[in-house]
Amino acid sequence: MVEKSATFAKFGKAFQDDLVHLIVSDRPFADQIFEVLNISFLELEYLRVFTKKMLNYRDKFSTHPSYKTIRTILTTELESEDEVVKEQIMEFFEKVCNTEVVDGEYVKNQSLDFCKKQNLKGAMLQSVELLQTCSFDEISKIINESLKLGSETNFGHDYLVDFEERYLPKFRKPVTTGWQQIDTICSGGLGKSELGVVIAPTGAGKSMVLVHLGSEAVKAGKTVVHYTLELQDMVIGKRYDSCITGYPLSELDSFKEEIFEDIKDIDGKLIVKEYPTKSASTNTIKNHLNKLLKRGIEPGLIIVDYADLLKPVVVRKEKRNELESIYEELRAVSTEFQCPIWTASQTNRSGLNAEVITMEQISEAFNKCFVADFIFSVSRTIEDKQNNQGKIFVAKNRNGPDGMIYDIFMDTSNVKIKVLPKAVNTTNVATAPVENSAQQQKQHLLQKYKNFKRK
Repeated sequence: MVEKSATFAKFGKAFQDDLVHLIVSDRPFADQIFEVLNISFLELEYLRVFTKKMLNYRDKFSTHPSYKTIRTILTTELESEDEVVKEQIMEFFEKVCNTEVVDGEYVKNQSLDFCKKQNLKGAMLQSVELLQTCSFDEISKIINESLKLGSETNFGHDYLVDFEERYLPKFRKPVTTGWQQIDTICSGGLGKSELGVVIAPTGAGKSMVLVHLGSEAVKAGKTVVHYTLELQDMVIGKRYDSCITGYPLSELDSFKEEIFEDIKDIDGKLIVKEYPTKSASTNTIKNHLNKLLKRGIEPGLIIVDYADLLKPVVVRKEKRNELESIYEELRAVSTEFQCPIWTASQTNRSGLNAEVITMEQISEAFNKCFVADFIFSVSRTIEDKQNNQGKIFVAKNRNGPDGMIYDIFMDTSNVKIKVLPKAVNTTNVATAPVENSAQQQKQHLLQKYKNFKRK
């Protein structure tokens, strides 16, 4: 029993568009909302018609329709609808296919809360009638069932049912590194729920690299939340100024007005949060991120500079076990907030003068990088520093080949880091996917697949 006058009108048209958008793109949410959603809550006719088609398909086939199936439904089942409504539906679906919902968590929380309350109100009104007959068991049953509606129903990724979903271009939502060569081998950059680690010795420029990664994300329109546990937030802010605008760090004060003109219209957003060394844990970061979400700030990239300086949530006997748990916790944060995280790790003494740094030279706990999705090292000898040179070694890559060494240009005076074109492969990993065209890459992989099938 639902109040007839109840609608999403107070939330506005954009909210309702986003709600139905999420019903299409987020199957677990669709499973939840359809338990409590009355289509009459939607005040716009084209959204009601569209959602009704979605609901009918789910009821008939007990599964969520793919984008391809929805398009077929819309092209074959709208003949009886008003022409204006048909046009609105098709325009809306094209928007769904080509855009993303910015404030998704807010829309989901608000819509679920509204629908649950309306259903609970209906259950209570029904209970009033039952009070006259003292049907207390029935009243209890109605109320309890109403409270259960809309709970989480995500039981995991169904391998066959969700086949098409895992091949959607937006599945990983990678955030660019700003280096084309690196983006190529890791399928566009670091994706949501992924952890990337930069390995480097002290003084090699770990913080500079993290600022570069954050700057590229900001320029790409992402909201970057940068946690600094070593340097002051204002220092980090000025490094972003230099990296984004190209003005030398030593000259920033002289070009303050010019810098502001360069950054004022930038597409992305940057939040820099400073914590003293070993004062913050991953729980501290989670609490801060939740506060940002409540203010409508949804992170597109999280940077922790750097993880080794975090305080462990659980104190352990050995430091290496604490460090391992910190990286595991960071990986969990990236999953919880559906957001990529970049951090850094110190090398041991053997990495100080190494021409190429490998994972074996990681400080304290080698196992802490087992959970990472992408790891690269930055090595710079004394001569390299004098010549603004260095090397990047791709040590681990879950989304492509690894083992490549790239020469880099690195000018710390203005936080300028470039990966030079040529890569050297140090393993038996073929470089064809990196150097060849898209068609050649595909042919290369198909041949590898055929060779595998013959075995």
